[in-house]
Amino acid sequence: MNASAPIRSPLATRIEQYPDWQGKPPTQPAQGDLIYPDWFAGEWLVTTTLVDMTAPLAPEIVTPGFESNRQFLNQPIHFQVRFVETQPSGLMRVSAQSKLQSKHWVSDRAYNGMQLAKAYLGERAVQAVKVDPANPNRQITLLKGDRQLVSTVTERATETPTPHEFITTEFFQQEFRGAPQLYFNEVENTTAYSYQPNPDQTDQPLIVADQITAIYLSPQDPDYFKTLVSDNPFSSPRPVALYRYRMEFRQPAMVSRSYAAATAPTVPSTQSS
Repeated sequence: MNASAPIRSPLATRIEQYPDWQGKPPTQPAQGDLIYPDWFAGEWLVTTTLVDMTAPLAPEIVTPGFESNRQFLNQPIHFQVRFVETQPSGLMRVSAQSKLQSKHWVSDRAYNGMQLAKAYLGERAVQAVKVDPANPNRQITLLKGDRQLVSTVTERATETPTPHEFITTEFFQQEFRGAPQLYFNEVENTTAYSYQPNPDQTDQPLIVADQITAIYLSPQDPDYFKTLVSDNPFSSPRPVALYRYRMEFRQPAMVSRSYAAATAPTVPSTQSS
């Protein structure tokens, strides 16, 4: 009898099915912050590259800014991030696996959000990024021209296929303030991280990730019902824009060693034959 094929987890299967995404993945309401494996601890230099983008419902529905985002296609973007230690408290709930760890690591959302926004929008376009002290899932980005982007994580799911793999999805409700009229949408970030330590290869990233960002219309949008997977008004919506990124995480010390090795002067040999 042939051994049955291994059962793929929902999030891993979802990434494999890109870009044929019909509906949303299974998630739970977001409570507390997202706990990362301990191999995320500390500061990182990140390179993210948009490698693919598609508008599944075009030409009937194309989101604002989709075409302008083509300028980022295959263009590496560099920025810094850090993951900090925290203690679970209040409404924070962690998985059984994370409870076994002596420390819990979370994204420094204010710092990381600021670094990412400046990398894409420029130093002068972003004034500040603030996280609600009562809710780590609510973030406000203050932009030039008295504009604001309010992002709230509402749903989440995680998977740990192996000790060196971590898959997560988060859904954000986004509200753009300061435009002639308010604009709402929903964003899904599904990311598969892989930890690959190799001390002999100092120029290689320690963490690589396959990240897919999906944009969904808000139910208030007049085109919302056109995105549903069926005629049932309670069925799941389809994304109207998909962006796929390749991410690489390197520790600053590793980058410094690699740079030093690359720029070290060559000393001519003094041996004689």
